[in-house]
Amino acid sequence: MRIATTIFLTDLTISPTRLARSLEERGFSGLYLPEHTHIPVSRATPAPMGGDLPEQYGRTLDPFVALGQAAAVTERLHLGTGITLVAQHDPIGLAKQVATLDHLSDGRVTLGIGYGWNVEEAADHGVDWPTRRERVRDNMALMRALWAPRPTAHEGPYGSVQASSAHPKPAQAARELAAGQPLYGPRTLIGGSAGPKLFSAIVDHSDGWLPIGGRGLTESLPVLRQAWEAAGRDPKTLQVVPYAVQPSPGKLSHYAELGIEEVVLQLPSAREAEILRTLDDFAQYL
Repeated sequence: MRIATTIFLTDLTISPTRLARSLEERGFSGLYLPEHTHIPVSRATPAPMGGDLPEQYGRTLDPFVALGQAAAVTERLHLGTGITLVAQHDPIGLAKQVATLDHLSDGRVTLGIGYGWNVEEAADHGVDWPTRRERVRDNMALMRALWAPRPTAHEGPYGSVQASSAHPKPAQAARELAAGQPLYGPRTLIGGSAGPKLFSAIVDHSDGWLPIGGRGLTESLPVLRQAWEAAGRDPKTLQVVPYAVQPSPGKLSHYAELGIEEVVLQLPSAREAEILRTLDDFAQYL
């Protein structure tokens, strides 16, 4: 089982370069970073974990800039987002960012995507909250058109692009969606809670699932696998990566029994000394 990590990197924590080097030196497989552009102080949306929202949410570094630094000082470390708030981006610009990072890192990128939880943050980006799932689907379709090997147009309900020359291309080879349709771009995983809407999206336009916290997989995994196969997708290609996990030997053994091949452990949002102590503790799971 590959052991990766995630952290809220901020202006007060360990630096991306120091963390990336430390992860690769110890044998961790990857670094995933979350995204928030800003947190409106008038926010009425409840924090996803309940209670007060930790300060780190409003101090988070841009994940693509930070992962670019991590890519520059490593050779093997996989680089992921957990998650990119796709509806809040211009998809043409986002497609360029993702493809550039993937090209410069020799294909080490995993694009974790999702729908977000902060209504006020999304509203400042012009996102009408009930439309966010369809916006993500349409934005991803537009991005795949730009990642296609030949100039490909996209006309959708939320965006369009002409058939264009758009380079670099992501390094990963195309995979096959249902009915033989190609899936272009880096490995793409969708984060969120188990349910019919999420599983439908995973089957429709991704490589798999980033279940936050990893709870309830015994019940939900068979449901997702059934939906995946019912859509005609190869069961061997489904990837499920429990994300932001607080580890224990029993928990990781359970994941292994379920066929999980990668787990992302949660690091504290802290300065270098505490991070290095935590990595040394987590090394028992490598």
